Amino acid sequence: MTAVTKLQSNSVSGFNPDSIEWIHLEGGPNFHYPIDYWIAVLGAQPDEGRIDFLVKWEPDAYCHFHRHVGETTSLVLEGEHHIVETSATQTIHKTRTRGHYAKPPLGEVHMEYAGPEGSVLLFSMQADDGRLFDILDRDENVLATATIEDLMSGKLSS
Repeated sequence: MTAVTKLQSNSVSGFNPDSIEWIHLEGGPNFHYPIDYWIAVLGAQPDEGRIDFLVKWEPDAYCHFHRHVGETTSLVLEGEHHIVETSATQTIHKTRTRGHYAKPPLGEVHMEYAGPEGSVLLFSMQADDGRLFDILDRDENVLATATIEDLMSGKLSS
């Protein structure tokens, strides 16, 4: 028989949210949309191509237009989160709220932005070659490729 119990607030798990180190990314004059988000690596196994991280968006702010090149799973932890997928024939706008779990197809091109209260998502990625996502321009040309090593070292740039 399995019993379900709530964790007590004083339980010791080893996870201390106050000790998280955040990388802050903002847009510049090369981008036509407001970029303002934070990334915090929770854990990584670069030799196995695995990384887990949090992303926190400021209210109504975007991350860079991008394409995931590593297998991705996400979970909305806080706020309202928007995904705008584009293809040659259509644009699809999805609104996700707390608790939404997603595993999008590899290579999906999209914009992500927070609702009016901001948003926080957990991402878990498998990238055997270490490449996580391509940052794209309006024409979907690759401006930069973010890797596991980039996230771990904090060497991401806007």
